[in-house]
Amino acid sequence: MRQLVQLDDVQLEGMILEEIRQRLNHLEHRHTFWDLPELERQTCMSRSFILDQFFYDDRFKKIRFKIGAKWYMPAKETEEFLLTWLRERQES
Repeated sequence: MRQLVQLDDVQLEGMILEEIRQRLNHLEHRHTFWDLPELERQTCMSRSFILDQFFYDDRFKKIRFKIGAKWYMPAKETEEFLLTWLRERQES
């Protein structure tokens, strides 16, 4: 026995958009930590620009950790810092 399910275009579009939002959110936060090369990739900034502009900012120093020879930053806190930092640049 076959059942026919009807969805209107608005319902279908809403379901699709919600699924896309969930998948994008998952992709954005798939890394717990970023290293310096990942920070460069995520920000589209060069290493020298990062070092010159905010790497030594006291607020950023609190969220970056050196383990061995590599720097690691918690992804979520780093994103929050970068958004604040960028807004501050806009206001200046």
